[in-house]
Amino acid sequence: FARLAEHLRRWGEDPERVAHFLIRILFCLFAEDIQLLPKGLFTRMIEQGRRRPADFGRLLSQLFDAMIAGGYFGVEEIRNFDGGLFDSAEVLDLDWDALEILYRVSRLDWSNIEPSILGTLFTAALDPDKRAQLGAQYTSKEDILLIVEPVLMAPLRREWAEVKEKALALADRRNQATDRGVRTRLTNELRQFVMSFAQKLATVRVLDPACGSGNFLYVSLRLLLDLWKEVALFAGEVGLSLPLPLPGESPSPEQLYGIEIDPYAHELAQATVWIGYLQWLHENGYGIPPEPILRPLDNIKHMDAILAYDAEGWPVEPEWPEADVIVGNPPFLGASRLRTELGSDYAESLFRLYRERLPASDLVCYWFERARAHIQQRHSRRAGLLATQGIRSGLNRTVLNRIKQTGDIFWAIDDRNWVLDGAIVHVAMVGFDDGSESARLLNQRVVNRINADLSATVDVTTAEKLQENQRLSFKGAEPGGPFDISYDTALQMLSAPINPTGKHNSDVVKPVINAADLMGVSRNMYTIDFGLMELEDAADYEMPFEHVRRHVYPVRVKNSEPVRSRFWWRYARPRPDMRAAIAGLSRYIVTPGVSKHRVFVWTQGNTLCNNLTCVIAREDDYFLGVLQSWAHEVWSRAQGSQLREAESGQRYTNTVTFETFPFPWPPGKEPQDDPRVQAISQAAKELVEKRDAWLNSPGLSEAELKKRTLTNLYNQRPTWLDLAHKKLDAAVFAAYGWPSDLSDEEILERLLALNLERAH
Repeated sequence: FARLAEHLRRWGEDPERVAHFLIRILFCLFAEDIQLLPKGLFTRMIEQGRRRPADFGRLLSQLFDAMIAGGYFGVEEIRNFDGGLFDSAEVLDLDWDALEILYRVSRLDWSNIEPSILGTLFTAALDPDKRAQLGAQYTSKEDILLIVEPVLMAPLRREWAEVKEKALALADRRNQATDRGVRTRLTNELRQFVMSFAQKLATVRVLDPACGSGNFLYVSLRLLLDLWKEVALFAGEVGLSLPLPLPGESPSPEQLYGIEIDPYAHELAQATVWIGYLQWLHENGYGIPPEPILRPLDNIKHMDAILAYDAEGWPVEPEWPEADVIVGNPPFLGASRLRTELGSDYAESLFRLYRERLPASDLVCYWFERARAHIQQRHSRRAGLLATQGIRSGLNRTVLNRIKQTGDIFWAIDDRNWVLDGAIVHVAMVGFDDGSESARLLNQRVVNRINADLSATVDVTTAEKLQENQRLSFKGAEPGGPFDISYDTALQMLSAPINPTGKHNSDVVKPVINAADLMGVSRNMYTIDFGLMELEDAADYEMPFEHVRRHVYPVRVKNSEPVRSRFWWRYARPRPDMRAAIAGLSRYIVTPGVSKHRVFVWTQGNTLCNNLTCVIAREDDYFLGVLQSWAHEVWSRAQGSQLREAESGQRYTNTVTFETFPFPWPPGKEPQDDPRVQAISQAAKELVEKRDAWLNSPGLSEAELKKRTLTNLYNQRPTWLDLAHKKLDAAVFAAYGWPSDLSDEEILERLLALNLERAH
């Protein structure tokens, strides 16, 4: 495209006319490949134009004319595109050389063009001197996501998680209801509940007050659409349906607002947004929006965002549209260069307008101040903007101080490499609001506060799941019925004669434990576990099967979940992945799903753990030792959610807690002959032996033994237990290469750094 632009400029064509023409050409290539235009139509035109270049311009003008309002191009019916991009049938003449370039271009698949590069692509069309920096001067999609995710999407994702949880509970109530009227009422409530959130996604207003070629707006829309699709899929899972993504019913370009002073970029922003939107519809199988395909985006304004003049010529603040969220990358220009680059009159007007609030500052600071005021005036709720790193210091920091006075900074990256005109500069990214956001995130780490110089401390909610920890931890099996039996009943089944098929009941009658068994007095219970057996195989175990048929079947056939009623003899959630992982292990590690004290214990390989526990499929002392160490304790406390008051304990999950925890070595890659591994193994073994000896101390009465529980032990935490833990902790810290006197915050900081290093 840059070569084609150069070819056109060589004939003396105006650069902006060249750019406008090339945007149309690109859109036609894209539209053809997603079949908005008849399949192969544009490519055939180009192929024919190579043979008769003089005819190509005439045909192209006819096509553009048909695209303006819809109509026929030869025998092909063309949709109504409109939108300003096809505002006339004007074309530029192309000779054979230009058509050869266009022919090669047309052979590519344009359906997968990345819309966020369009600004850079057409900068090359406007200015050949920029071509060497192609792709190096726009805000990358990765950088945009860094801002848009916490500022726009994070509150929506949190709200969706809450909506989804409540909707699932409502769906369960509906499914369990036997009265038809009640089911209808609950279905209507469920539909309204889910639809309200879906409609919210379609009405969230996003403003980029320095939108350039529209990258922030495009990325924001795509993220909103992705979340909307997730809601739509969930609605289907609970027996509802959402409408197709039509304007007003799902996220669309109409909810995007922009301000751009450059007329060409203002036009390009609309094309970027529409191409991104149409591309998403195509990729996700939602077809084609109603005509006109490209509706004019009047909400993207061609104006100055920080300075205007009233009727008497006095500088005033331009009016920004109301929006829920403000995001963007305002222009970088140092305060010392404002007069030379923008003119003395402009700079003086700017300084006069803002002098009560800001000293003479870098240009980007004025966007921060306007966004801050917009939030203070309740015309917006949150903002996330990119700035030079200099905003953290000197006079520039005044604007961040003002933000903290009227609201707060809830998210920031204090120093990030960024490419501007081919050179690496250091930038900061700042998210701020009216102070209502309770979470604080600095450099992808949760902190208690973020200061005006973008400094703070650490937390671990930014940790990522580690691939190395996958398929090692699992929720226990969920019975979904009275499968558990007493020791006496189990003994009768286990001592019964072998079944006529030659199968022994011990195959399916197994010890079972829950969180109470782990931390308190054991119930000494068994369970009947047919695993994934078919009905015929399960029936081969006469006594266990008859017990399940009498006690479980009446409960499960009433369940509205088809799988539970159909496979009534099986656990509701038998966890086949867990079974496969622990198969062949003589023992494995287990911890309560919720517990005041985070304790890890061994259980025998033939014991089944239920869904109130977390199973870790390892049988070595080293692994239990790391999990039982203070390093993992601190991590699990930070990652786990507290239930009511602290005494109720914290939740431990196989996903958020375990799968994010970075072990000294990736699981499975521990050097077994390393003295550090052996030291952890020995310390863990000694700790477990001492605990077991205390739990089962000889000579105690039955009443006294019932008081010997892990909960009581850790409540008391006698000196011998504390010393055993300290020995284990020292061994684990040595394996990490850490000093043994780290504070909890320093432990979290190091673990988080290791997590992010491993994740990436």
